[in-house]
Amino acid sequence: GQGFAFRRKQKIERQYRRLLKKRRKVPSQQDDQFTDTYPEHLKHLYLAEEEMLKKRHRTRDDSVLSEEKLNEAVDPCTFSYRPVTSEGKIKKKTANQKAIEEYEKIKAERARKKEEAEKRKQQREEAQRLYKQKKMEAYKILSKKTKKGQPNLNLQMEYLLQKIQQNT
Repeated sequence: GQGFAFRRKQKIERQYRRLLKKRRKVPSQQDDQFTDTYPEHLKHLYLAEEEMLKKRHRTRDDSVLSEEKLNEAVDPCTFSYRPVTSEGKIKKKTANQKAIEEYEKIKAERARKKEEAEKRKQQREEAQRLYKQKKMEAYKILSKKTKKGQPNLNLQMEYLLQKIQQNT
């Protein structure tokens, strides 16, 4: 973490760098000289801290560049400013933008599922209607009677013949 010892170390480093700037000296390989004197079991920690500090200095330089580019970057269509970093990429989205995007995705997914369910329901209803229609036609043919009230076997045989011909 960033305890008091770490902050004190950073303060001393800042003072040292200021002193070097005043003397107009560029820090040479003195930093690399002292890496060998670190205790072996703590060496990786010191090296990691140095890397972090180097990254911080780079990000500070990049932030100055990105502010300059922000002032220059104007979208010609909308005449609005675009957030641009030093590489020309768009900045990361805020938590609110991410939440809105996530909500839109969920909303679109729900609408898609609802449409699919509606389509399935319509197909099922259409299939049931066709089934009932066929059943009704078959019932009408098979339930016809002669004048004396006997079942009309001639119509029943024609119905069975049609059924056989449809299957083959």
